[in-house]
Amino acid sequence: MKVLVLAPEERYDTFAAGNEVRKAAELVFCARGGTEAEWLAAAGDAEVLFVTPVTWVRESLISRMPHLKMIHCEGVGVDRIDLEAARKRGIYVCNNAGCNAAPVAELSVTLMSMLLHRTLWGHRMVLSGRQLEAQQELDCHAPLDLALAKVGLIGFGAIAQATAERLRPYGSRVYYYARHRREAETERAYGVEYLPLYELAETCDFISLHLPATAESHHLLDQTFFDHVKPGAYLVNTARGAVIDDEALAAAIRSGRLAGAALDAYEPEPVEADHPLVVLAREFPDRVVLCPHQGGIAQSAYRNVYRMLFENLKRIMDGQRPERIVNGL
Repeated sequence: MKVLVLAPEERYDTFAAGNEVRKAAELVFCARGGTEAEWLAAAGDAEVLFVTPVTWVRESLISRMPHLKMIHCEGVGVDRIDLEAARKRGIYVCNNAGCNAAPVAELSVTLMSMLLHRTLWGHRMVLSGRQLEAQQELDCHAPLDLALAKVGLIGFGAIAQATAERLRPYGSRVYYYARHRREAETERAYGVEYLPLYELAETCDFISLHLPATAESHHLLDQTFFDHVKPGAYLVNTARGAVIDDEALAAAIRSGRLAGAALDAYEPEPVEADHPLVVLAREFPDRVVLCPHQGGIAQSAYRNVYRMLFENLKRIMDGQRPERIVNGL
């Protein structure tokens, strides 16, 4: 079975070198930054397409791959794949839900701690020879720590649940908002309490985003949301940039409504030097942390990615239905 792979071959060599399914398939690697014409010329007759979460898979590509049976995202987000075009053709679109939950949750909690303890500010102060001054400032204005913080998770999938688990040892009080409230047993298992969206914003010292980019979540955090945020709260986004209205976020930082923000996702990506949030970080270098969308880049995540990819490829090769279908087939 031929598979067109729009991802670095080096990762497959590192994390799936001995995979028996890989050996049985014909993998054709192309640069993910290439053109549709280049991809089609290389493997337009492929039956399976592997892509990264940041690769656009439009109807114009799908319609010119006549043998396509499955499009599989290496990660979780599928907002750049034309799900409806694939559904109309009977092509499965699958993701690797949960593959990177552990490292993304780890980054989320790390960023919370960085913001609370003013890590960027402290680093700058020490570099400039002002350690004593920084220590005296902290002595006079001791920061909140995670043991006393109220953390609000927006979304409650695998990553949010992993974040709740990692916050438990700190003693944080954890709340969550999701479109569908979980059963009481699940809430007890993760030590979380449900709150409506705006009540969560008004209650929590931290807002941490863990939901996909969809039509319903687009700019969920808008000016109205930030008007409800507890003054002096922090925001962490390790989900998708489109969930936030960047202008509203910038206004909340500039007004002091938000004490700080740490971001690992943007809209659009990749960001340029003139992106509003990059400009904001230059304006407030001690209060805004920018990461290069690295949360899911970890060895444990990649081991899960290629295990899940090739398990689903085996199902297609055997004429079976794959798992984690996200386009309604």
